[in-house]
Parts: sequence; C-alpha cells; structure tokens
Amino acid sequence: MGIKTRLSILTFLQFAVWGCYLVSLGQYLGAAGLGARIQWFYAAGGFVALFVPALMGAVADRFIPAQRLLGVCHGMAAFMMLLTWYYGYTHPAPEFGPLFSFFVLSELFFIPTVALCNSVSFALLKNDGINPVDAFPRIRVWGTVGFVVAMWLVNSLWIDGTSIGFTLSEYSPHAMQRFQYTVMQLFAAAIVGFVAAVYAFMLPAVEVCRRNTISRDWRTWPVVGSLRLLADMRLLPFFLFSMLIGVALQVNNGYVAPFLTHFRGMPEYAATFGASNATLLSSLSQISEALWILPVGCVLARVGIKRTVALAILAWVANFAFFAMGDTGRGLWLIVAAMLVYGVAFNFFNVAGALFIDRQAPASDRNAAQGLLMMMTKGVGASVGMIVAGAVVNRFCHWEMSADGHRYFMGDWSAAWWIFAGYCMLVLVSFLLLFRADPSSRQSDCP
Repeated sequence: MGIKTRLSILTFLQFAVWGCYLVSLGQYLGAAGLGARIQWFYAAGGFVALFVPALMGAVADRFIPAQRLLGVCHGMAAFMMLLTWYYGYTHPAPEFGPLFSFFVLSELFFIPTVALCNSVSFALLKNDGINPVDAFPRIRVWGTVGFVVAMWLVNSLWIDGTSIGFTLSEYSPHAMQRFQYTVMQLFAAAIVGFVAAVYAFMLPAVEVCRRNTISRDWRTWPVVGSLRLLADMRLLPFFLFSMLIGVALQVNNGYVAPFLTHFRGMPEYAATFGASNATLLSSLSQISEALWILPVGCVLARVGIKRTVALAILAWVANFAFFAMGDTGRGLWLIVAAMLVYGVAFNFFNVAGALFIDRQAPASDRNAAQGLLMMMTKGVGASVGMIVAGAVVNRFCHWEMSADGHRYFMGDWSAAWWIFAGYCMLVLVSFLLLFRADPSSRQSDCP
C-alpha cells in the first residue's frame, strides 16, 4: 500500500472522529437542557488550542516521533470521550460541570491531533520524494469524506434498548432517538478515535529533529520556543489574521444545526426535510469542502496566499448572509448556497494556510509552526470568538419547549447571521489593506 493511500486512510479516520459530534453536539446539549451553554463546549477546544498543539508540536520536533505521539493523543482523547458519553448516558439531565469537564479532557488530547496529522502527512510525503503542495489536497479530501460519512451515520442511526436502525423520516417513532439528538454521538466518536489511535502506530516513523533537545535556555522550551515564531515577520501577519478568521470556523460548527432544527418548532416548516435532518443537510458543507479542496494547490500557486485567503474570507461573508436569508421551505436553496460556499471558505484558508506555514517555517520548527497556527485559529480566535458569538445568538434566540415536547432554539436568527457576516466583511477589508505576503519561501532539511 502506497504512502498516499495510507495517509488518506489516516485523514479519513482523523476527521471521522470530529464528524461524529462537531456539528450535532449543540442539538444534544439543547435536548439535555444545556443549550444556553453551547458556546462553552465549542470554546473548550479553543482554550485547549491556546497551548496544547504548540506543546505537542514542539515535543514531536525534538522528542517523540510525530506518528507515535499522534497515536497516543488519539487514544487518550477516545478514552476521555468514552467517559463523557458514559456520564451523559447515565444522567439524562446532566449537570454542566461534570459533562463539560470530561469533554474538555477529551479535547485536550484531540485538538493537537489535527496539526500532528498534517505534520505526519507532510513529513512522510517528503520522505518518499513527493511534493506536499501537489499531493496533500488529494489526501486531505479523504478527511472530508470521513467527516461526511460520520455525519450521515449520526444523523440516521438510532438505538432503542436492544434495537438499532436507520431513519430519515420525521414521522418515524425513532426520529428523536437518532444519534444527532442524543449522547450516543459521543460514543461513536470514541470508537472511531480508538481505531485512529491504533492506525497511527502502524505508520512509518517520522524523523525527530534533535537539535537543542536539552537546553537550559527557557526560550527553547516547548510552547515558549514555539511562540518565538511570532517574532518572525514572515509568519506573524498570517498568524494574526488566522486568529481573526478562526472566529467564523466555530460559529458554523456550533450553531448551524440548532438553527436548522429550530424550524421544527414553526408549523409552516415543521415537516420539512431540512428541519428534521439538520446533520445530514449540514453535510453539504463537507461535500462542498471535498469538491473545493482539490483546486487549492493550483489556486495558491497561481494567485498567491493573499488572494487565496481573501477569497476564503469573502466566502465566509456569503455563507453567513445566505443563512440570514434562508429557511427550510422555499428558502432552502439559500441554505444550500451557504453550504456550497463553505468549501471555499474552509479550504482556501485552512489548507492553503497549512501549506504556506510549512513553506515559510524553519525545518526544525515545522511541527511547532503547525501547532501555533492551530493555536491562533482554534485557540485565541475560536475560544474568544465563540464566547462572543454565543452572547450574540443568546441575545436574539432562546431555547423554548415546543408543542411536540422538544426544545428548539427559537428567535431572530437572521439578526445574528447578519452580525457575523458584517464581522467577516470587516476582516476582509482589513486583510486586503494590511497583509503583505512575502513571495519567497524558506525550506531546508533538518540537519
């Protein structure tokens, strides 16, 4: 089996873990009575990303082969996710403290696996003499496939005692027992996580760059050493705008599914397909991601990093604007349009950004640089941004018990979506005016 095939399987499993819960978690929290605190669960990954990815990246650069560290992190994340599921399963009305604590511990180990997966892929491709710019987008697309497969599974799969089955029907007696509404989505994530851990240990070894392995100089310590990269003017501007763009990533993840499901609480939309299959409908965003990931390398090579990222931010503006105008009835085409532009918004920033950082960072700090990119997007940007976004959504929308006996996030969603679109427009204008890309690259092998 060739290295590109092996890395495609790794990426499939990596994002399948996330696909089990990232989009649908808000629906479970709302049903469990914790809907007003959705933002804290999504911000948890952001707070973790403030330091853990950079730490793990620095450790992989100097102490432990990256593929082995990836396996350890996946195994620990899956174990803690299993504990999160068990608490929620045994407590139908869970308390915020215990559930949130278990979830944070899972995120503590899972979040750094995203950057480590990128680093492992880049290193093993280079070891085989393959250019990552050409090969990585085709590998990364399998991560999107894994995410979509997981979303379809949790959208449709239900368990009732000893019975198990699939349904898409609003009229099925098991409609509200599907994983997308229950804590079973976390069980599915744990199982896939254990598989990913085992598979990571089966990959070829990644060389450890042991320069400055032991030093009394605090500036070379993990995380602290990684933060030195912020003094590199080739990298700093991109890191700062990555922080600002990171806000948009979690807004979509946290609130699109509750937004779509809230139409179930409106008589004119209650029986529509989109209102009762929010996770499945949301998978159009991931399908769009799969379609748009292949041209990233070509677009980046032709127009450069500045125009590529500008297109991504513009796509975020369109994404939020379409949501503001759409519904699951006659306005369904606007919802679909929002999800189709998501692929541009996500890939043209994330994949192009990872490739840009890999080219610009020193060879001895490439893992740390990928971790630092994750820190700025999923850390500072996503955590602070998600808390603010949660305050915005909670200002206009509230969880209400509907006539069918279920809780829905009702309110003026359009106002919230327009605010998010306006924010992204401000980021776009600032980026165009202030960002200056250095066309030179800096690639050197680890001595």
